[in-house]
Amino acid sequence: MELRATPRKSQEKLAPGLIAAVAYNKEQNVSFAIERKAFDRAFRQQGTTGLFDITIEGGETFPALVKTVQMDKRRREAIHADFYMVTYGEPIEVSVPVHTTGKSQGEVMGGLVDVVIHNLQVIAPGPRRIPQEITVDVTRLGIGDHVTAGQIKLPEGVKLAADADLVVLSVLPPRLTAEELEAETQAAQVAGMVASGEISEEAAEAVLEGGASIEEVKADSEGSEAQRETEEASQEANQG
Repeated sequence: MELRATPRKSQEKLAPGLIAAVAYNKEQNVSFAIERKAFDRAFRQQGTTGLFDITIEGGETFPALVKTVQMDKRRREAIHADFYMVTYGEPIEVSVPVHTTGKSQGEVMGGLVDVVIHNLQVIAPGPRRIPQEITVDVTRLGIGDHVTAGQIKLPEGVKLAADADLVVLSVLPPRLTAEELEAETQAAQVAGMVASGEISEEAAEAVLEGGASIEEVKADSEGSEAQRETEEASQEANQG
């Protein structure tokens, strides 16, 4: 995709509607300005894997990839772009988005596909051979299964630059419902109360079976404790 640009010195003031940009490689560094709207439109389509042909007014044209984009957080618009100059036919390492296709067996059973690595480092044989995305078919994956970088089939000529053992995605077990989460929390709370001696195991069983609430068994336990203390005090008084 072509982007038309105008030459610019590093501290030169920008005309309205333009943003500052720079393109570089090991040998050279070029500063220029590009129209913000044109860049936004192109970047939405191309992202960081799409090739741009940058044409400097009255000067050269060169292929480049977007390296970084600086955004105005308040206005949510680009204010500066860094491009990396590339050479046709030369291998290049890039970060390519990972997407999934299909519905996994784990999802059918209520699980969830968790994409751990959203962008995978690969080496393309040339700028024009950079894949726009890497697609992983998750159809056969069950709960507990995962896919590593080395298991992903890459386009012809594209090589993996990341660790082959890197987990890219996994299938997680079903999430607890609100009721299940509440029951699990209650069970942990009751177990702690039994361990600390606040309530008896019989009272804990009553709570877990739904026969009583935690507040009720605590009240009963406190009442029983108060009665026991009263009886002990009475016995000591009689003995005295």
